[in-house]
Amino acid sequence: MNTQNLSLEHVTRPSSLTNTKAPLLIMLHGYGSDENDLFSFASELSDEIFIISVRAPYPMQPYGNAWYAINFDAKQGKWNDNVQGASSRDLIAKFIDEACSAYPVNVNNVSLLGFSQGTILSYAVALNYPEKIKNVIALSGYINTELLPEPLNPANYTHLDFYCSHGSVDQVIPVDWARQAPKFLENLKIKHSYSEFPVGHGVAPQNFYELKHWLESRI
Repeated sequence: MNTQNLSLEHVTRPSSLTNTKAPLLIMLHGYGSDENDLFSFASELSDEIFIISVRAPYPMQPYGNAWYAINFDAKQGKWNDNVQGASSRDLIAKFIDEACSAYPVNVNNVSLLGFSQGTILSYAVALNYPEKIKNVIALSGYINTELLPEPLNPANYTHLDFYCSHGSVDQVIPVDWARQAPKFLENLKIKHSYSEFPVGHGVAPQNFYELKHWLESRI
């Protein structure tokens, strides 16, 4: 659990590197989950990577956490609390700074791995605070433009690299939403790759193998 007094609760998997600062991977879980969910990936990833899996700040009942509320309203239908989303975005950026101070990691080699709502936040953090991020793995999510800066300046994003993937039969976040990401990133001249897999709202084994190879070739 959070062994350092940082802003967000988290679990860590230390790096095997002892003579140099390690690449850092921060995992951001989906709506209603917690820090243990994506952390199950840790044992399958390179032991050189320092891994932190973070718990979102808003507790849900009876269990789980969220980066922002998703509300259901008779007039508006399903809508996101973007005020909470923006607060979580900025809190993650603060947490990155804290983690880079607290742990033996390379501040210039920070990657985000998000799933679903965690992916929406990963996009938002990288595009609002590009100086803090190198790589983003965006699983089963989409770009929420309400959480992005205005205007977007491509000059700030030349170093970023995104791996995006989605289930082609996702019933939670429509695949059409995810398919907008490559064009969006292309317009900003951001390096990216995009893959689809014949699954629902989850990560297929071949999806994990592909993202693992993508990440480990970039750290």
